[in-house]
Amino acid sequence: MSSRTLFEKIWSRHVIAEEDGEFLLYIDRALIHEGSSHAFDTLREQKRRLFRPRQVFAFNDHYVPTSGRSKGVNGIAVAEIRNMVLQLEANAKEHDITHFGIDHPQQGILHIVPPEQGITQPGLVMVGADSHTSTHGAFGTLSFGVGASEIMHVMATQTLWQRKPKTLRIQIEGELGFGVSAKDLILAIIARIGVGGGVGYVLEYAGSTVRAMSMEARMTVCNMTIEAGGRAGMMAPDETTYAYMAGRPYAPRGAALDEALAFWKTLPSDVDAQFDKTVELDASAIAPMVTWGTNPEQALPINAVVPDPRNAIDEVQRAEMIAAISYMDLSPGMALSDIRIDRVFIGSCTNARIEDLRAAAAVAKLGKARVPAWVVPGSRSIQHQAEQEGLDKIFTAAGFEWREPGCSLCTALNGDQLQPGERCASTSNRNFKGRQGTGGRTHLMSPAMAAAAALNGHFTDVRTLIAKA
Repeated sequence: MSSRTLFEKIWSRHVIAEEDGEFLLYIDRALIHEGSSHAFDTLREQKRRLFRPRQVFAFNDHYVPTSGRSKGVNGIAVAEIRNMVLQLEANAKEHDITHFGIDHPQQGILHIVPPEQGITQPGLVMVGADSHTSTHGAFGTLSFGVGASEIMHVMATQTLWQRKPKTLRIQIEGELGFGVSAKDLILAIIARIGVGGGVGYVLEYAGSTVRAMSMEARMTVCNMTIEAGGRAGMMAPDETTYAYMAGRPYAPRGAALDEALAFWKTLPSDVDAQFDKTVELDASAIAPMVTWGTNPEQALPINAVVPDPRNAIDEVQRAEMIAAISYMDLSPGMALSDIRIDRVFIGSCTNARIEDLRAAAAVAKLGKARVPAWVVPGSRSIQHQAEQEGLDKIFTAAGFEWREPGCSLCTALNGDQLQPGERCASTSNRNFKGRQGTGGRTHLMSPAMAAAAALNGHFTDVRTLIAKA
């Protein structure tokens, strides 16, 4: 058999049929949230039941509030949101779906709870009712987001028609420098290849930098594959993966684990596997990153300045730069470190894991927040662990607000949103116009960088802040 990539190995195992250039894939897991009600409505209209309900998992995350949760669902003030939360609960009960509801002890974001529960496992094909399902590729899965009609098809048949994407290897070698994180790495990658650089491809991240990463860092990188236009992001499973999964509730045990490990170890791309395209990066050359514009491609190192549209490579880029600078209310040549902010958000499926909160707390303890700053853990489990470690007390002592798990200000669907004109230093994944609220201005960065911005009221090179401590 010819050499194959990680993607090709998983893809070929899941193909059921091929017709006119499309492939019918078996889907191992489906992840849904409050916005998936249309899929259930269609099932009812067609008088269908779920084909394999144990393979579908429901999460309250996008719409749940992150404050005032002591009364549970009855404490949700907005009737429309309260009804969406109740409807997901009813749909899950009707169809016998595992539901991590608003009162569940492991409630949290659908891209954070499955890995920490062991639902995400190497070699699977997973789909989710959210584009950032690519997060799960950090475990050596093929995972991608789908729409309501596709979710309905998966729930009814446990299959999905797809066209086969091409493969793009992102080869990253070397060590990330002091104060540089996985968030900086993925922003640097997107700045390099562009928001359309991954269109039509599945991206496999490889190299010594990736192998040295924790699972939480790997999830951050795979999470933002979508912002590069990729269909999915993947990383080969290894000893770090297996150690992370050990003992988690849904992970295999005993003889089943031995069998699973034997399979998982066959998944990494063969040494001489061919990719359709390869991009190489030097990790040691990456600095803490900040976005200045209205898409993740418009990102630069913290010691840079807002670019001048006159230096654009063509008229299309020039127009995009002018529009972004105008919306963000910036000036060409302005130092990024001079940009003042109104608010800080530390959370989202990109950066709300325990390692993210530890990194932010290590900075927060160095001073006091000068602007409103929210810290939103990605799940109840992370919330409890952070509280056991005393991270919540570090944040609150520094003037940060410690909130309940959920998507919060990342999606702005739950009452958490920016006001028109507010500028936010955010650890989330998207910064397009109005993403965090109509007229809001979002700058993406790492948890440590966001915490540093909170302490100074403007963008700050966190390396300098830590060095002075």
